[in-house]
Amino acid sequence: MSASAAGRYHLNLSLMQPGHFRTAWRLPDHDPRAVLDIGHVARLSEHAERAKIHAVFLGDGPGSTAAIARGPESGIDPTILFAHLFARTSRIGAIATSSTTYNEPYNLARRYSALDHVSGGRAALNAVTTLNPAAAAAFGYEQELPKAERYERAEEFLEVVTGLWGAWQPDALVADRESGLYADPDRIHPIDYRGAHFRVRGSLSLPESAQGRPLIVQAGGSAGGVRLGARFADLVFTVAQTQDRARRFRQELAAAALAVGRPTPPQTSLGVVLLIGSTEEEARRRGEALLDSLGEEAGEQLLAQLGIPAGSIGPEQLITRELIAPGVAGRGSDGFQASTLALLEERSFTTRELLLRSAAGNGHRLVLGTPEQIADDLDAWFDAGTADGFTIMSADNAVDAPAFLDEVVPILQGRGSFRTEYRGATLRENYGIPFPEPAGVGATVPDRPAASAG
Repeated sequence: MSASAAGRYHLNLSLMQPGHFRTAWRLPDHDPRAVLDIGHVARLSEHAERAKIHAVFLGDGPGSTAAIARGPESGIDPTILFAHLFARTSRIGAIATSSTTYNEPYNLARRYSALDHVSGGRAALNAVTTLNPAAAAAFGYEQELPKAERYERAEEFLEVVTGLWGAWQPDALVADRESGLYADPDRIHPIDYRGAHFRVRGSLSLPESAQGRPLIVQAGGSAGGVRLGARFADLVFTVAQTQDRARRFRQELAAAALAVGRPTPPQTSLGVVLLIGSTEEEARRRGEALLDSLGEEAGEQLLAQLGIPAGSIGPEQLITRELIAPGVAGRGSDGFQASTLALLEERSFTTRELLLRSAAGNGHRLVLGTPEQIADDLDAWFDAGTADGFTIMSADNAVDAPAFLDEVVPILQGRGSFRTEYRGATLRENYGIPFPEPAGVGATVPDRPAASAG
């Protein structure tokens, strides 16, 4: 494959409905029930495959809150959606999100192994820790797990999952009709894991997939998240409002990977929310309409994420870096906090301006403009060393996802920035991520001491 056909960076596409402005369903010509339409997701994924996108992505999280009054929360379980998607596509990968806080590792290892087999090696697990009081209550917890415990559980969770996925040697499935040997037990290495959170003994009933095992994706800007990604992830989702912040995160991740014996760090995929218009003025008008759809509650929520008391900032008053006291913990994630603080170091914003710049408070950088301007921005950020590629998020999925695929991608392909053909049949090949070591080679699943009852 020529360099121009291969492209310079990867592109993923978020399928979040109705978009990263969750009130976009209120706009004209938008289907407010698209989040429940499996055919809509499949058609958009087929569209993305025609554009040679690496993978589609869908976030997810358990628990429903009062916020559902304003727009959809998590929709249909991504693993169910993607099983349908894989039957309708042949090359594009799919990154599904599952919580390590409110799942059991054996169940998820089995489910994602099955997805990887039915897709021919195109599945990825986005492993996340969950911070949501509604989820804790739904699973019978009196309170949420402390942050340190969530990450400790996540680390054990992925130790178990990778141990189960790596239990079969590549030649364990014999299928010898003459001898009658289907699978050689001597080439299957069950785990015997004992940790503070999990005790798991056994193996899966499925052999390696076409890509060895599903890819592991991780997103987390805290120290615990960086360590988790450095140790286990093939790809790390990142959030940054400035190029300097994006580069610093890559350096932190590379150092953490080296500390755990990985000289080559995971790839990084920087989230970017797009708001596209045929002219810049049209894109700005669309942005104003999306902001109007949010309602006053969105501004209050943004301030709460930053730890700013409700009512302390007027609609035209500027939010400055100095308003956020050192060490004050808001309700936002560490990644949101770090990226937003870096942005406020450069300039101040009104609440409405910051809502637009942070894509309604999700923390990802919003890029507004024409297809040519969007392409220029992605190229410039890649050239600045901010990431290995980008995960494209639509402000309004009904408008921005098709516009990106039909108008921005061809510009990038014409420049040689993005590929015109898939590199291989599996997601691992298309990202250029090496195959995992076979069972019995390299790292082993440790036997951790169980935690005391105290």
